[in-house]
Amino acid sequence: MAFLLVRVFLRENDRIEGKPAYIRLVEFLKEQGIMGATVLKAIMGYGTTGEYHYEGIEVLSYSLPVVVEFVEKEEKVLKVLEKLPQKFKTGLITLEEVSLWSFS
Repeated sequence: MAFLLVRVFLRENDRIEGKPAYIRLVEFLKEQGIMGATVLKAIMGYGTTGEYHYEGIEVLSYSLPVVVEFVEKEEKVLKVLEKLPQKFKTGLITLEEVSLWSFS
């Protein structure tokens, strides 16, 4: 059974339905039955414009990168990704095949 690691790259000031996009995305993933998701906030980054965004500079800190990531079975990921464009107009998504190993 193939599992995929999905990373969705957003900006913290992106909004959907009046909420931060990363919060709305996590809610959407939970609604779709995804096992779990993690939101990671960057302290520095730049995008296609080449403009730096850095937590220490107040003027630029409003648009820091945020990554929502989750691991799920490939079939379920593909079904969820088909529904994403209906709600989420911006962002970059990467997929990686992964092996799962857990411990207690």
